[in-house]
Amino acid sequence: MKLPNSLRALQHRNFRLFLIGQGTSQIGNWIQLVATSWLVFRLSGSTLMLGLSAFTLQIPLLLITPFAGVLIDRLDVRRVLYATNILAMSQSLVMLILIATDQIQAWHIVLGNLVLGIGNAFDAPARQALVAKLLPDRQALTNAIALNATVMNGARFIGPMIGGLITASFGEIWSFVMNCLMRFAVLVALHATHIGVLVRKKATTGMARQLMAGLVHAYGFFPSRCALVLLAISSFSLQSYSSLMPWFASERFHGDSQTLGLLYSASGMGAVCGMLYLASRSSIRGLFKVMGWSAGISSVALIAFSLATSLWLALPLLFISGLGMMLTAAATNTVLQSIVPDELRGRVAALYVMSFLGMTPLGSLFSGWLAHGLGSPQALSLCASLGLFASLIYAHYFSRIRQEIVPLYEALEIPRYP
Repeated sequence: MKLPNSLRALQHRNFRLFLIGQGTSQIGNWIQLVATSWLVFRLSGSTLMLGLSAFTLQIPLLLITPFAGVLIDRLDVRRVLYATNILAMSQSLVMLILIATDQIQAWHIVLGNLVLGIGNAFDAPARQALVAKLLPDRQALTNAIALNATVMNGARFIGPMIGGLITASFGEIWSFVMNCLMRFAVLVALHATHIGVLVRKKATTGMARQLMAGLVHAYGFFPSRCALVLLAISSFSLQSYSSLMPWFASERFHGDSQTLGLLYSASGMGAVCGMLYLASRSSIRGLFKVMGWSAGISSVALIAFSLATSLWLALPLLFISGLGMMLTAAATNTVLQSIVPDELRGRVAALYVMSFLGMTPLGSLFSGWLAHGLGSPQALSLCASLGLFASLIYAHYFSRIRQEIVPLYEALEIPRYP
């Protein structure tokens, strides 16, 4: 049976297995994340410990990922993913044992998140690099990356709801049990995929020079440099909204945790819809334009949200902002993975992860500092204005971007978007 154009990558068995495994494991990851956040706050009663726990989970994505990308280009990507998922499962088991024996303390969770974050610094670029290896040609890559992002954002939407229900009904320990079980899904899927065995090439240069080769390729080409810089600034200024949402839920909209859940879910649903739009496209052509307008729309929606006094106005604004931000990120990833040479795929994927996920903890710290001095609405508005300014500069250079990317599209025989 022929699948619709928006699902065409699912025709390939390897990609279907990958998507099922990753979707299941990411839901488990979000289930554990909810339990972890609740447990840290319950044990310490400190918002500082809550922030430190989140920071240690995210900061390795900024500091370690570029070097991880070099190693991923040297190693078998599937084995790297085996290792990172076994590490994540081991971390969950240790946390589970500490909870079961009533030995758990807040600092255990902070340290455990640091271990998990280091694993994620290798796991995230390895996942991006593996997607291209599961498909027979570049034409299916656009759809595959969009579907992968849709599943990841779907897990972000579903996982916290399930995690909150399990934690409230049965306790934190069962959330860790669920995550351990769900990690098996990705290990089974990786074992079942049939891809060529990596012919390991002996490194002729050191890690520093190999890292520099990836940086030169990504940032030496004007279009990819503009895309990565726009993504980094957007992630820094727009992704930080989540750290300020508890204030808006409580003080601006006079709500509770259910209100907070609605705010997060609105953004998550927007991200899913953005990925569905990307999945419906048949070519990567035109995505550089999508990056610019989606970043600008996301910024404007977030500025409007900072001024909104009604929850029912705020929710659609967050929906639009989430849609725009994830379109910017996924469009960047799709183009980079479509034009990068295979020998540099891991390094370029690592730079994408660093620009997207690695900038978020820095943005959260910056917005929190601004909010402490100016107030949350003013801090969010200023951060979103920075994102809008970046999108306007990007728009100014778009004609040059288009002029330089079109010849490469022609050389790679990438079809025009109908």
